[in-house]
Amino acid sequence: MFLANGMSKSSIEPEICTIHPHAAGIDIGAKSHWVSVPPERAAEPVREFGCFTGELHALSAWLKQCGITTVAMESTGVYWIPVFQILETSGFEVWLVNARRVKMVPGRKSDVLDCQWLRQLHSYGLLSASFRPKDAICGLRSYIRHRERLTQSASTHIQRMQKALTEMNIHLNRVISDVTGVTGMAIIRAIVAGERDPQQLASLRDPRTKRSTTEIAAALVGDYRAEQLFILTQELQLYDTYRQQIQLCDQQIEQTLCELASDDRAQPPLPPRPKGRKPSRHAPEFDLRAHLYRISGVDFTQIDGLEALTVQTILAEVGLDPTRFPTVKHFASWLGLSPGSRISGGKVLSAQTRKVVNRAAKAFRMAAQSLANSKTALGAFYRRLRSRLGPPKAITATAHKLARIFYHLWTTGDTYVDRGVDAYEQQYQQRVVKNLKRKAKQMGFDLVPQQAAVA
Repeated sequence: MFLANGMSKSSIEPEICTIHPHAAGIDIGAKSHWVSVPPERAAEPVREFGCFTGELHALSAWLKQCGITTVAMESTGVYWIPVFQILETSGFEVWLVNARRVKMVPGRKSDVLDCQWLRQLHSYGLLSASFRPKDAICGLRSYIRHRERLTQSASTHIQRMQKALTEMNIHLNRVISDVTGVTGMAIIRAIVAGERDPQQLASLRDPRTKRSTTEIAAALVGDYRAEQLFILTQELQLYDTYRQQIQLCDQQIEQTLCELASDDRAQPPLPPRPKGRKPSRHAPEFDLRAHLYRISGVDFTQIDGLEALTVQTILAEVGLDPTRFPTVKHFASWLGLSPGSRISGGKVLSAQTRKVVNRAAKAFRMAAQSLANSKTALGAFYRRLRSRLGPPKAITATAHKLARIFYHLWTTGDTYVDRGVDAYEQQYQQRVVKNLKRKAKQMGFDLVPQQAAVA
């Protein structure tokens, strides 16, 4: 086919050039892995290796023998993790590719075709690597994720303890705010030990408890059943077991944090804690906030809604190197908090955020939700959007704003200063008036304040 100027269509189409000539592709499986290298590098360009550690080291040695420097693989379950770690330790540049973004070869599907297709796409530079922090951060992230699972399991036994108390008509949760607090645990342990007198149980209340001894004693008059007491005893023991495991996990987290290098921007002493901000009751016993400030160089807990545990989760997911995200837009897009851009024919089809599974984004959303009653500028921002868009969209928009503030402090090392509700409302009012004046001028009118009009 020839165009009007005599040039053929094939002559103006850009050719696909090889960007990674020393690339290999691996199709990850549960029992074996298929590996593809360029045909000119080996007599057998596609080989199958087992999943045992010795065979993975043999895979690494074969890739070095073929002159491979970069490898692409799909993120299949958790089977890719040993292969990734062994190859990365051996000096290869490993690309972890999201399986949803890799288009399959049309026709019959097989493991051999998959590894060859991955190698071909990677050699042409058509794949994008998934984000993965450094190995030290990955170890910290594993501890933190395990701690979250332990905390969730412990909360399950708390619910079962409350159910056993309710079936015995003991309404402890109605007179105290938290049954796992000082007063609640003292009363539950006394019941398990054999105490049944409501007055004696109520006398165990902490002086800071709002309810009186008489009110607590009235709620502790119940029908003590042997089977429910047995369930309560076992659930209490299981809860104590999980609490002990959480403490052991906190020791490993503290040790890992101590091994991480300090940031040059972290200048002692640690900035004071914001007024009215108390540490979470789930926080570890060691000074987590000081460790996070030392390794990041920024006190992120100054941002409204971000506690030490929340910052720990975010840093464990995104790492300590902000240059991995070139701009704040890249950071928000990776979190799945930025508006979508589905456009076809110049028409916006959808602006919804992408559905991603991201623990850091979940942490930002939880922090945004906690600002519902906050007397801060971010709290006013959330409430204004909630009244106009509803809670789900307001949470996403506020989480996006928190992520942008986090990235700014992360890259610049600045200190966050809350403007307050009044300053935010005044700025919002000025912006609304400015827009009204602009629209009135476009329609040929002048917007005059009410007092000036009366004069």
